[in-house]
Amino acid sequence: MAKSKHYYIRKTHRWLGVILGIQFLLWTIGGLYFSWSNIDEIHGDFQKKNAPLLSSDISLVSPTEVLETIKKNHPIDSVVSIQLIEIMGRPFYQLRCISGIHSLTNREHAVQSMNHLANAETGKLRGPLTKQEAVEIAKMRFNGISSVKSVDYLTSTNGHHEYRESPLPAYAITFEHPTNTTIYIASELGTIQKFRNNKWRIFDFLWMMHTMDYESRDQIGNWLLRIFSIFGLVTILSGFLLFFISNKRMRLIKKPN
Repeated sequence: MAKSKHYYIRKTHRWLGVILGIQFLLWTIGGLYFSWSNIDEIHGDFQKKNAPLLSSDISLVSPTEVLETIKKNHPIDSVVSIQLIEIMGRPFYQLRCISGIHSLTNREHAVQSMNHLANAETGKLRGPLTKQEAVEIAKMRFNGISSVKSVDYLTSTNGHHEYRESPLPAYAITFEHPTNTTIYIASELGTIQKFRNNKWRIFDFLWMMHTMDYESRDQIGNWLLRIFSIFGLVTILSGFLLFFISNKRMRLIKKPN
């Protein structure tokens, strides 16, 4: 006996419901967490102390002098940015530059980024932040018990790391705190880059499940999400179709002779 179209539609709808049901549940859980959470707490804003301001009475050297000093040892093609920052209460220039590397053998051209720190009062260059300096900066900016749990020095991260796609190298200073907060400080830039806590980590995990990007977590245009979205649409349409076919059959059954 040949099976009807109603049978195949019902079977397709059932299996799609089973396959997509788990992902629909994850989308719902993620949506509930996103909508019921305070985004400022997730970003750790309540744990951040304001950066101390520099006095208006300071005497600064020209950034041009610092650039000339750098050019004596490193070729510079372009300047990305020059920023006045504060490190341990002292003014420093943060210079981000680009240097072009030309290879005469294979005629290739590469671009190398360089970061420099210089005392804004004297123009003297300094090296990247030390571990002790990074810890002190983190303690000064953390609005909580400043008991350090661990300090890690990062030179690389993968797509799942909470400090992914951020300036390296960097120090990761984790505090003994109920939120398990970690402050990331880029050693060559001399500034805090990220605050990460347990609420953010839950948010990040659910966001990965929401976007279905299991490689970098942040790409919402991946093919897996697109395929599941199409399957979801097919499931809904097959459900509507099944509803109308079932109603039509019920009317035929109940129709009097």
